[in-house]
Amino acid sequence: MKKVLFLIPTLGHGGAEKVLVNLVNNMDKSRYDVTVMCLFDFGVNRQFLGNDVKYTYAFKRIFRGNSRILSMFSPEFLYSKLIKDRYDIIVSYLEGVAARIASGCPYEETKLVSWIHCKIDSESVAAAGFRNYEEAKKCYNRFDNTVCVSKMTQEYFTDTLSFDKPSEVLYNTIESGQIRELSKEKIDDVEFSKDCFNICSVGKITKVKGFERLAAVHKRLLESGIKNKVYILGVGEEQEKIEEYLSENNLNDTFIFLGYRVNPYKYVRSCDLYVCSSYSEGFSTSVTEALITGTPVVTTFCSGMQEQLGYNNEYGIVTENDEESLYQGVKKILTEKGLLEHYAEMSAQRGKRFDKKVTVKAVEDMLERI
Repeated sequence: MKKVLFLIPTLGHGGAEKVLVNLVNNMDKSRYDVTVMCLFDFGVNRQFLGNDVKYTYAFKRIFRGNSRILSMFSPEFLYSKLIKDRYDIIVSYLEGVAARIASGCPYEETKLVSWIHCKIDSESVAAAGFRNYEEAKKCYNRFDNTVCVSKMTQEYFTDTLSFDKPSEVLYNTIESGQIRELSKEKIDDVEFSKDCFNICSVGKITKVKGFERLAAVHKRLLESGIKNKVYILGVGEEQEKIEEYLSENNLNDTFIFLGYRVNPYKYVRSCDLYVCSSYSEGFSTSVTEALITGTPVVTTFCSGMQEQLGYNNEYGIVTENDEESLYQGVKKILTEKGLLEHYAEMSAQRGKRFDKKVTVKAVEDMLERI
C-alpha cells in the first residue's frame, strides 16, 4: 500500500478544494493510504472528507501576511517543520505555497506531483507564493510529474516556465452520480419565475469570476425586452460592490445572491441557463456540474471550456472573453427558436463524459507510473 499525501492551503469553498475531496474519497483504499493536509484548518469542504481519509493541518488559523512570512523560510525548512511523516508520494494540489513546501522534500525515494489548476501565463503569476519567478522555476522542476487540469492550462504552464519535465492533462473528479441525485431534491426557499428566463451561476464572488459583467449583461437583456432573473450561488468579497451597481440600476429584485449552498445542483437544474462569466478558469468545476445536471451553458472563453463544450460549440456556447460577446451569446440562446432545448439535450449528453470512475482511475494510473 502506498502512502500518499495531498497538500493544499485550505478546504474552502473553491472548485479545486471540492474536486480534491471527490478524488480522495473515491481512491482505492486497499492500494492507497491517503492523507489530506491543509496549511490552515479551514473550509466548508472538510466536512465531506470520507472517514477512510486521514486529515491533518499545519496551522489552526489563517494568519495575516502568511504568504510573505512563509516565503522568508526555505522550502526545505518549511517541509522539515510542517510535514512530520514519511510518504511514498506527495501531491501539491494547488499552485504556489503548497508547491513550494512540497518541493522541499529531502527524500529521493518520495515521488512528487504538482497539480496546476489555474492559467499561469506570466512570470508574475508563476511567482505567486514563491520568493520570485526563478525560485518558482527551481521548485516546480523538483517535481517528478506535473498534472494540469486542461490542455490550455498545460500549454500556459510549460510555456511560461520553459518547462520540459514530464507533464500531463487529467480532468477533475466530479461526483457525477451524486450530483444527478442531489439535483432532483425539492427547492423550498426559492420560487423560480415561470414568466421569464431563470439564469444561474455558481462560484466565489471574486473579481476573476466576472459576476459584475454578468450583472451588466442581465441589465442589457432586460433593456432589450428579454425578461430574466439571475441567481448567484456563492460568497465573496465582490458582492458588496456588485450590490451597489444593482441598487443604482434597480436590479436588486432580479439579480439575486443566494449565498453558499451545500447543494447548488438543484438550483442549477431548475434554471433555464447556466452562465460562466469568468475572466479566467483552469477547468471549471461548476460548468462541468451544470453539464451533469443537463442545464444549457454559455461561457466566456477560458482554459478548458472548449474541451468541455466542444471546439465548435457542439455542447454549449463559448463566447469571446468580453461583455459584449457574452451578452450576444446569452441573447442568442434565449431568443433563437429551439436553441435552448437543443443545448439542454447536448449538455446532458456531454455530462456523461465526466464519470468519476474514469477520472479516478486516470489519477491512480498516474500515481502507479511515476
